Amino acid sequence: MGIVNRRNAVLGWVTWLTAKRVMKKKAKDALPGTVEGTKRPNKGAIVFLLAAIGGALWFWRRETGDDDPTLGDDDPTPGDF
Repeated sequence: MGIVNRRNAVLGWVTWLTAKRVMKKKAKDALPGTVEGTKRPNKGAIVFLLAAIGGALWFWRRETGDDDPTLGDDDPTPGDF
């Protein structure tokens, strides 16, 4: 009798479907959503949104304000000796 047979395959398939359903429900419950009965976002969603906006602004500021400090106006060019 082998370990891979139809009964074990069906049992594994049913277990996999059940586990997927449970994990989807847990993931959905863990996400920040809205306050029950209203459309207002809860505190977790507000904090997440503010952190995402702050991170995007910080990254954008660092990218646009990145000047090369080695090429200033006072530095001589290689041909000015």
